[in-house]
Amino acid sequence: MASSIRVISTSTVCAANHKEPNPRIDLTPWDLQLLLLDTIQKGLVFHKPKPDHENLIHHLQTSLSRTLDFFLPLAGRLATVEHGDETTSFFIDCNNAGAEFVHAIADGVSVSDIIEQTYVPDHIVYSFFPLNGVRNYEGTSKPLLAVQVTELVDGIFVGCTINHTALDGTSFWHFFNSWSEISRGLDSLSKPPVLERWFLHDTDCPIRIPLFKKEQLHSKFVPPPLQQRVFHFTEESIAKLKAKANAEIGTHKISSLQALLSHVWRSAVRIKHLDPDQETCFIIVIGVRERLQPPLPQQYLGNAIQGGFITMKAAEVLEQGLGYVALQMNTMIAMHTEEEFRNYLESWRENPKIFRPDGVFASNCISASSSPRHNVYDTNFGWGSPIAVRSGPGSKSDGKITIFPGAKKGSVDIEACLSPETLQAMGDDVEFMEAVLC
Repeated sequence: MASSIRVISTSTVCAANHKEPNPRIDLTPWDLQLLLLDTIQKGLVFHKPKPDHENLIHHLQTSLSRTLDFFLPLAGRLATVEHGDETTSFFIDCNNAGAEFVHAIADGVSVSDIIEQTYVPDHIVYSFFPLNGVRNYEGTSKPLLAVQVTELVDGIFVGCTINHTALDGTSFWHFFNSWSEISRGLDSLSKPPVLERWFLHDTDCPIRIPLFKKEQLHSKFVPPPLQQRVFHFTEESIAKLKAKANAEIGTHKISSLQALLSHVWRSAVRIKHLDPDQETCFIIVIGVRERLQPPLPQQYLGNAIQGGFITMKAAEVLEQGLGYVALQMNTMIAMHTEEEFRNYLESWRENPKIFRPDGVFASNCISASSSPRHNVYDTNFGWGSPIAVRSGPGSKSDGKITIFPGAKKGSVDIEACLSPETLQAMGDDVEFMEAVLC
């Protein structure tokens, strides 16, 4: 697989019909806590479109410009106000400074080189994403949205990098879906975004946080050597895991996703041969929108997520069985009620805690992000549905798993990022691979 990424052009795309004054969007605790972390990076693989390339690139730029009319924050920049008490506040200045648009060609790279390899060819896939290495707080000078359209031998890869303070995974795919709608010729969106941020109290904004120290801004998290592999789980295999988990504990409350993630966690613990008394944890991102009263609309543009943690000893994870582990996950998620969210936000406002890369990625942890509910495969720009989804290098660590819906309805793809030794052992593990579509 010979490859060479050639950047053909880099341009700035602004909203087509921007009007002053510029809206200002203050950031919530859910947004602010992500300032020191990486951006969201997801991309889609498509078969080769029929239109000629020059017109295709121009069409994507034009449709992106029209989409930014609805998603104006993504064409803006972060801005700060420093206060006299050693605090600062952040907001999105919807100034239409524009998004970055990169057109590139990957010489010698075909669709099969990306999706049919046992391990994800990171050195190729990562080059399909713009703004690699940029952290969210850098949105004061860097674009909040950057797109790279990379031509393959027989396909195309559309990669998006979006500042995580501007949105979460639900909003990310809402934007991607909306751009594809405009690309297909729709004059208006089926689900326009809701731009107004949600705060506990009207007096909350702007929220002040302590000024960042130099060591916070310049600290680098360097993960050990890692590999990635995408494991495919069919609807039938997931149903078997769910049935097994519920049967083991005599209940019907375990969900398909809880059973699947518990299966992955137990496999990782077993393969790593941890000391029985060694603590291991599982971190999962919990969506907040539907858990508030009244619920936030799905079109809410911003972050509405909170992390949930389960910590158990390795022996407990392995010896108690799939159902027991899944029940602990179910119980933890059920505890994340509206009252819990409100208490968290009240506490955060009094004592802001900004996540640091070296503090998020703990050893012997599995960290799950994204969701099988995200609308990935309806992202049709006018030349058909995507073949596969891949993620960029942002926020990668040993134990990071990214959950995507599979191309076939009801299936789930898990992109596992682990040490080469662990990932190979997982692929050789009969108990784990029984549930995987090879």
